[in-house]
Amino acid sequence: MEIVRYTPDWKAKWDNFVENSNNGTIFHKQIFFDYHTPGKFSFNHLMILDKGNIKAVLPGRLQSDGMFESPIGASYGSLVTDDIRFAEALDMIDLLIEFGKKEGFKGYSLTAAPDIYERTRNQSLDFAMLWRGFKYDLHYISSCIKLDPSEDILEKFAPTTRRNIRKTIKEGWLDVEINDKYDEFYPILIENKARHDVKPTHSLPDIYRIAELMPDMMKLFMVYHEGNPIAGSLLFNSNKNVTLCFYNMLKYEFEYMKPIQRVMYEVVKWATENGYKYVDIGVSQDTKAQNPMTPSMNLIEFKEKFDARTVMRNTLKIEF
Repeated sequence: MEIVRYTPDWKAKWDNFVENSNNGTIFHKQIFFDYHTPGKFSFNHLMILDKGNIKAVLPGRLQSDGMFESPIGASYGSLVTDDIRFAEALDMIDLLIEFGKKEGFKGYSLTAAPDIYERTRNQSLDFAMLWRGFKYDLHYISSCIKLDPSEDILEKFAPTTRRNIRKTIKEGWLDVEINDKYDEFYPILIENKARHDVKPTHSLPDIYRIAELMPDMMKLFMVYHEGNPIAGSLLFNSNKNVTLCFYNMLKYEFEYMKPIQRVMYEVVKWATENGYKYVDIGVSQDTKAQNPMTPSMNLIEFKEKFDARTVMRNTLKIEF
């Protein structure tokens, strides 16, 4: 095996490999990186080849401090592989370390998707990295809902949440649509983020660009009251296993109507009917805390009302 640097000539083969891999997501695909404004990021993606065939891909960039970081400009990164044996994983990590030292890297910082994104659970890469000197550098707490088409969705939710959702359906004061009205969604999202002194990861032009490049990647759920948008949820269909609830938003003056609880029910229902195994509701960190690992207890407890369970997003790091 050998490591080579990615060039655009490999784009179709790279994306096809990710699509059919064991642990790849939309965030690892070259077509996803294309949504970024030209010049916003510089990338130094790497590929592991065996006799000219892709065996692994590593999106990312060599930072100014000499560390190779993955992901850059995406939610998840690290090595994407098939369902490999441990010996093969160990060979890949040895090759990666050897390449990094030869090229003058200071090390690697790799953040993979949680294991719910794997088609077949396989921690060979994780153990191989740890065995060869990688250390856990950072952990984020994330929440996911496991889907089962044989189970009643509402019965798995907390009792009060269950009653609130049933009331919104019975009273008929909320209408939920799947549409592409991002111009209605985004202003409310901006207001929500401002309450926490942050901005959305994506601009409105970014969202339109993603929709143009990957029409099936996003699914927008909008909640209306008397024809007016009051809440919504934007999903990123990350791979065949998982859809990621990237943004939830609401107009807080309508919070008493429980539109977020209703839209979460509709999201879980849609994801279950469309064959996904999990809904990832994203990380729950206290963004105002000094320690980036600080959990947001209120947010975690809110997610658990929808039968969510904790998964971790981990960063593994090695310095030479």
